[in-house]
Amino acid sequence: MSETLQTTDVAASDADLLSQTAIAVRAAGSALRERFGEVVRYQTREELMRALAANDATALDILRPRLTRLRPDAGWVEDELDGGALPPGEWWVVDPAEGNVNHLHALPEWAVTATLVRENQPVLTAVHLPLTGETYTALTGAGAYLDGRPLHVSQTADLGLSIVATSQARPDEDEKVVRRVGSSITAMLFDALVVRTAVPATLHLLNVAAGRIDAFWQFAGARADLLPGALLVTEAGGQISDAEGRPWTPQSESLLAAAPGVHAEAVASLSR
Repeated sequence: MSETLQTTDVAASDADLLSQTAIAVRAAGSALRERFGEVVRYQTREELMRALAANDATALDILRPRLTRLRPDAGWVEDELDGGALPPGEWWVVDPAEGNVNHLHALPEWAVTATLVRENQPVLTAVHLPLTGETYTALTGAGAYLDGRPLHVSQTADLGLSIVATSQARPDEDEKVVRRVGSSITAMLFDALVVRTAVPATLHLLNVAAGRIDAFWQFAGARADLLPGALLVTEAGGQISDAEGRPWTPQSESLLAAAPGVHAEAVASLSR
């Protein structure tokens, strides 16, 4: 078989795989939606962790068998908070309840994500927002979509006219990272039109891909937080780098996703 035909077959296979992945995240999202609506009360960190784990388990009970059937030989990232490079081969990087704390507080900003990573490159991703019913998908080389409609990053070319966003450092994050987050927000408050700060990262990245906001940055962060949105932004025509403008990988200490017209200005602002 020629190389051209092999490539076409792989692309077709991945497109079908993405369709099935989207079905899986929608099913998991439906289960989480049934658990949503009341603020979950807890008195200790241990109670919080049990509540978070219960949501994760509800979604994983649906996602794991379905995704494993789709790709039986793919590895499975057990901890959605892990970062760094993966071993060779294919891996499912899943966040069963992205924005889990928001879910527990009856806030609407949460999602279910599943991304297939091949040789440390995201190949396809599906992100489902159960409360709106929206599903965002991307396939390498084939574009990014919202419920089948193509996504495109914004055409803004002036950071001073831009809405930008970042997410909060984790509660147990290193002090150096926390202070860097704070100083970057201060810099953007001077340079951008509006600065949004909230979790989870994935929802900000969806908004960059959809052209609703112009740039998102984050220091540190986990694979499951960043890979889905990074692929969506790239396929929607956006520019991905670290905060200093260097090529981004899952091992990078920061991520910047921006419309091409404001990327250089955002790098300059974050580098001050």
